[in-house]
Amino acid sequence: MTWIILGIAAVVLLWAVSIYNGLVQLKVRAEGSWSDIDVQLKRRYDLIPNLVETVKGYAAHESKVFESVTQARARAMGAAAPGAKGEAEQGLSGALKTLFAVAENYPQLRASENFQGLQSSLTQVEEAIQSSRRYYNAVIRDYNTKLQVIPDSLVASAAGFRPKEFFQPDSPEERRNVKVSF
Repeated sequence: MTWIILGIAAVVLLWAVSIYNGLVQLKVRAEGSWSDIDVQLKRRYDLIPNLVETVKGYAAHESKVFESVTQARARAMGAAAPGAKGEAEQGLSGALKTLFAVAENYPQLRASENFQGLQSSLTQVEEAIQSSRRYYNAVIRDYNTKLQVIPDSLVASAAGFRPKEFFQPDSPEERRNVKVSF
């Protein structure tokens, strides 16, 4: 009878360890994928001053736009949590759209190899950010799901695992359907 109890205890212990290890793996993957996003965002932040300076050379009187981009970049760099980072990134994306709209008014700027190179680099970084964001959110979805399903939730709550935030840089307004009228 003692051997049966010890056998059952060993199976339960191995089961709990297996669940715990799965949770740890997902948590580490989530942290690693957040680090990937940070790397891509850093590349983006490093490109922005060069882009602003290039546009400034052609459109020096657009100082309000340049200040807006600089302030949005500073807010985005200062945000830490995924939710705060998403909001700040939304503001930065809006400021960059304004900067590119200003650039559209200057054909000689658009023809500049330096501007085209920076714009191309920024496009590549934006694509890498989107890819990293999708991977991060997929890992977070798996992690948060594992925290909520039984029996994993029992081990997760006992071990102190907490849900993580998704990285959502777009606002609810951007997710709504756009109404077009002619």
